[in-house]
Formats: sequence, C-alpha cells, structure tokens
Amino acid sequence: MSELSQPPHRSSDDATDAPTEWEKNWARIAHMGSFVAAWVALGFLAPLFVMVTKGKESEYVRRHAVESLNFQLNALIWIAVSVILFVILIGILLLALYGIYYLIAVIMGSLAASKGRRFRYKYIIRFVK
Repeated sequence: MSELSQPPHRSSDDATDAPTEWEKNWARIAHMGSFVAAWVALGFLAPLFVMVTKGKESEYVRRHAVESLNFQLNALIWIAVSVILFVILIGILLLALYGIYYLIAVIMGSLAASKGRRFRYKYIIRFVK
C-alpha cells in the first residue's frame, strides 16, 4: 500500500518520538500542497485539509498543518495589503519581496517536515493553535 494511505501504527512501548514516513509525507503535503492553490489566493486549503483529515491521527502532522495554515493565512493578509498598496506603487515591491520570502519559507518548512523536524515560520501571527 501507499505511504499516504495507512496511518502510523505505533506500539505503546515505542520509545522513539521520531515520525513515521506516513507522518512525514502528510506533514510535507501540508506545506507543499499550498503551492497548488496559492495562485488563486487559496493556499490555506491544503494545510486546512491535512489538519482536518489527518491531524487527529498524528500530533506531528497536526503541528505541521497548523503551522502551514497560519503561514498561509498571513500570506493572504500580506497579499491583500500589497494589492491595496499598488495604488502608491510600493505594493509592487512588497508583493515581489513577499513572493520570494513565501517560496523560501514553504520550501524550508517542507524540508523540515521530510526530515522529521519541527518547524516554525518566522514573523507570522498564529491564528490557529
């Protein structure tokens, strides 16, 4: 079966807190999935989907999905502010700079998820706990 279809089965005597491949895959989807819908300002849908469907099965997956969801909500706000500021031309610069930051941050989050590490996006408001 696929690594995405089976939830992790851990025994109660499992001494390690290392995430399984299943957990790493879903955590990575929470970050990278946002690229799919980001071009229509709906990048928050992928982490929201992962949080709602798989977050109850794994604390690791939930932690990454919540972090990605918070980042995507902040991105939506920054993009809206940049669009409003287009009128005074500073919005073009803000949008370009935020686009670069967005790309780098999502890739860093995805890499951390695939390596089994915790990740926190910097400079964001955490709406979802």
